Amino acid sequence: MDVKKPRIAFALVAALLTLAACSEQSGTDGNDGGAGGTLPLGSGFDYYVLALSWSPSYCAVEGEDANRQQCDSGRPYGFIVHGLWPQFERGYPANCPTDLSLDVPKEALRKLYDIMPSAGLIRHQWKKHGTCSGLTRADYFATLRKARETVTIPAEFARLDDYTTVDPDVLERAFLASNEGSDAAGIVVTCGKRYLREVRLCMTKSLDFRTCPELERRACSSDKAVMPPARGG
Repeated sequence: MDVKKPRIAFALVAALLTLAACSEQSGTDGNDGGAGGTLPLGSGFDYYVLALSWSPSYCAVEGEDANRQQCDSGRPYGFIVHGLWPQFERGYPANCPTDLSLDVPKEALRKLYDIMPSAGLIRHQWKKHGTCSGLTRADYFATLRKARETVTIPAEFARLDDYTTVDPDVLERAFLASNEGSDAAGIVVTCGKRYLREVRLCMTKSLDFRTCPELERRACSSDKAVMPPARGG
């Protein structure tokens, strides 16, 4: 009896299951990586989430552990880009296998500091989420910037000079009013440790606004959250 064929078949099945597990993670984030290479296995996603973080809340919550590049005085950041995340209708892919470089060169970092003021954050977003976009590093960050430019921050929340307590629903309505074509079922405001943390907007692959009911379960459940002021500036 030839036992080699069953063993080979079993090995192939095991390998396929391993690849599948790597390319999808069910969710609750010489070659310079700018061009060429094999595209990630996880590129068949359904839509994007653009996550905009209220930077002063991150700095307040993390305290001494906060990224100094982002949180030192003299850096008056308000809403910054946390990331552009490929999503499935349920769950999301993360850390997708790729032969593209996971590094982000200094020149590429400098081009993003106006919207993502942290080298560590930029590198993390490329490794965890960008590798699942089906894009090269350069194209992923170009798409991220275009997504950010698509969104208008409500004027009353562009910068705060004093501590402000806000109803997350009020902030959501302000984003709806400032962004034509957006939908309440496609904007999620998150909070934690009494602070307002993020506004997440769901977008199609062509960066049009869309709904994403699954993300609603992560929305802030409180009727008030604190928005600290920007530091310095």
